[in-house]
Amino acid sequence: MAQQRPDTVFLKNLLESRPELFSHILNHPTHNEVQILYTQIDRDENNLPHFTSYSYRLNANHYFYPASTVKLPTAIFTLEKLNELHIKGLDKKAKMITDSAFKGQTKVSKDSTSKNGLPSIDNYIKKILLVSDNDAYNRLYEFVGREEINNKLKKYGLNGTRIIGRLAIGDGGESTKHTNPVDFYKGHQLVYHKPAQYDVKDYPMHPENMLQGKGYLDKNDKLVMRPFDFSDKNIYPLADQQMVLKRLLFPETFPKDQQYDLTDDQYRFIYHYMSMWPTESRHPKYNQPEYYPAYCKWLFYGGDSLAVINPNIRIFNKIGDSYGYDIDNGYIVDFKNKVEFILSAVVQSNEDGIYNDNKYEYKTVCLPFMKNLGQVIYQYELQRPKKYLPDLKKFKFKY
Repeated sequence: MAQQRPDTVFLKNLLESRPELFSHILNHPTHNEVQILYTQIDRDENNLPHFTSYSYRLNANHYFYPASTVKLPTAIFTLEKLNELHIKGLDKKAKMITDSAFKGQTKVSKDSTSKNGLPSIDNYIKKILLVSDNDAYNRLYEFVGREEINNKLKKYGLNGTRIIGRLAIGDGGESTKHTNPVDFYKGHQLVYHKPAQYDVKDYPMHPENMLQGKGYLDKNDKLVMRPFDFSDKNIYPLADQQMVLKRLLFPETFPKDQQYDLTDDQYRFIYHYMSMWPTESRHPKYNQPEYYPAYCKWLFYGGDSLAVINPNIRIFNKIGDSYGYDIDNGYIVDFKNKVEFILSAVVQSNEDGIYNDNKYEYKTVCLPFMKNLGQVIYQYELQRPKKYLPDLKKFKFKY
């Protein structure tokens, strides 16, 4: 699929036309590391989508920390692996027992959030899509294995991306290369044993902006006054993120051999839980006030616990936040007004230039920016003329 170079003027003009919303970002010396990719969707008479993209400061070579956004491709590759293994009894609901075989690895034999109290790929993916659960991602990373994840990224042309570690457990160095043995059961019967694996490869990449800030707190909470180094961390540029989402939501726009190896049921499963509010889920159950509908919805709602939810709108997305970065990669649909668009954005705020001190301006800078960006694009889309209105029933679910 030939990618046209996105227009870079439209979004700049749009942001500058709303200084009351965006002047803080526009006037900041680094523009708060903002990158935006907005894709309009126009349907033809057969309801086939055609895309036109607009970007702002988009630069695949300018690094940002992708945080939890890497969980979406990992979840997709997990379902693909099940299909490729093609073993009777091995499906996403099979009991999944994770063992350990290298220092720092942990075992899992139960999951109190699932309907039957047992871990499964099904429940891990739900937890990733509903609330961006870190442990759930780590378990899928261990199942698929580091090498296979990175081979898949290459297969789908995501050449600027690497996924090389677990999240939120201080995974680094040799331990990222070792993935746990995992056993799958139907009832008491073992249906598949995935042995412990070691990935011999390194995935060297050298984008700019890998050294950031002026200092950081080390693992003993001691302040080290030198820039924080991201060079051993995951990399997932914004255009690659949107490509993963596009291929997931609109497989029909890709040649057969470039589509994910997923069944119709698996596509629907991902769409369903991606667009569900956490408070709508029964298993796993997420209660207010800790969780709320807009918990993982940053574009349009700003992750606001008090957001008034528009009943006609659903957001199919994956967010990430860490080291002062907020990222959201989403497809926003208004079923009543027949509006649909894809919007991917990253913004960072770390005013003191110190990493790991938990002082980032998520609530005052990043999330308001995300909310305003989503709302302004949505308002623009509401009045954008369309030759053919979309039939969006594929994305409508009972929650």
